[in-house]
Amino acid sequence: MTVTDRTRNTATTGTAATTETAGTAAELRQAVHGEVIEPADPGYDRARRVYNALHDRRPAVVVRAADAGDVLAAVSFARERALPLAVRGGAHSAAGWGTCEGGVVIDLVRMRGVRVDPYRRTARAEGGCTWADLNHAAHAFGLATTGGIVSSTGIGGLTLGGGMGHLARRCGLTCDNLIAADVVTADSTLLTCDEMHHPELLWALRGGGGNFGVVTSFEYRLHPVGQILGGPTFFPPDPQVARGYRELIAEAPEELNALFLVGLGPPVPFLPERWHGRPVCGVLTCWSGPPEEDERVRARLSGLGTVLGQYVGRMPYPVINTLFDEMLPAGLCHYWKGAFSRDLSDGAIDVHLSFGESMPAPQSTTVVFPVDGACHRVGPEETAFAHRGASFSTAFGASYPDPADTEANVAWTRAYDRALRPHTMPAAYLNFMDTDDQHRAPDNFGVNYDRLLSLKRRYDPGNLFRVNHNLAP
Repeated sequence: MTVTDRTRNTATTGTAATTETAGTAAELRQAVHGEVIEPADPGYDRARRVYNALHDRRPAVVVRAADAGDVLAAVSFARERALPLAVRGGAHSAAGWGTCEGGVVIDLVRMRGVRVDPYRRTARAEGGCTWADLNHAAHAFGLATTGGIVSSTGIGGLTLGGGMGHLARRCGLTCDNLIAADVVTADSTLLTCDEMHHPELLWALRGGGGNFGVVTSFEYRLHPVGQILGGPTFFPPDPQVARGYRELIAEAPEELNALFLVGLGPPVPFLPERWHGRPVCGVLTCWSGPPEEDERVRARLSGLGTVLGQYVGRMPYPVINTLFDEMLPAGLCHYWKGAFSRDLSDGAIDVHLSFGESMPAPQSTTVVFPVDGACHRVGPEETAFAHRGASFSTAFGASYPDPADTEANVAWTRAYDRALRPHTMPAAYLNFMDTDDQHRAPDNFGVNYDRLLSLKRRYDPGNLFRVNHNLAP
């Protein structure tokens, strides 16, 4: 079954739920301060839309919550009517978990407040915040924490899956920097969890996905990061460049984070036009160390191979998180896979460059994230994110504008996945997985799978929160 077929089938199964729910949302409107949007309302089509256009679903009601009280009411509404329930932060879920067919969507888009405490170096951010929101607020005080690489990504989904980004080698994963959270659980209870209160729930939120409730606010540890040296360097698709990148990561101080890229040359002014749309590889750098080392970093990057184009300069930290924004706007179709690996082997490099030659669309990009350094100073059972033995995490797959091309793009991604499997670990990062990867849950949650299942039975025995990479109790 193709992804398109699967979406069409779920649309059919949701019809009865939508009909049954019609008109009953009047009760919900009386209970919430935010918006309650049904299929007959003028803004419905916009309200149901998510980042990945592949997931075109029709929920019975979308609740744009204004506060935690609204979330409590919406959770009760879904539970009492046995409706599917989806939770949406930034709506970036590649698997489409921010929407559902014939059920309730809790959209946190109106809950985007951030409060920074510069003395404690912490930030309390509401569940609808994007990384642009959090980075902007923290940067005013010269502070930051590990976030994603696209600024419109929601903090919620990224944190709950683990959280990789430009500061991971220096500061750890996003979930490693989560110190407290407010959570609405399946029985409509608001719990504040930290190391003293409900510590097991906090542990589960650090990489256990959206299985345990709706997080209405996150509290993060912040780090002194202001200006950084960052930007891309592009090379021809040469395996020697990838091997040089591998050596760079092995010897680099933790203040240097660098992502390895494989894709088609973007239409940017610093890359010669003849390379636009042709296969290239690249390194996206974020150096948060002292500026007097900048030239040494640039020289090390230039020494990886024949430089086709480079734009590496001083910039405020939040800017590095925006460099993919124009390339990956809302409304594209995405079908992704992921892989952890202990090393970036020669075999894996050959697979990446081979499939880079046949990238199906300019928006498709393979991104290799280093997850060593500070990420390795946390044990595999200290957080729900278990894969501390991995040194790299790779996101790959098709991003493309026309849904009519889905079958070919899905086939290309699956072939890529099969070719890469001999060179990677059985597990992969939750946030890179699609809906057809649910069977991989025992591997993806690793040594913490049984403990997470036990907590799922405790906090959500009825599996109300199942529109996610699910731990089925």
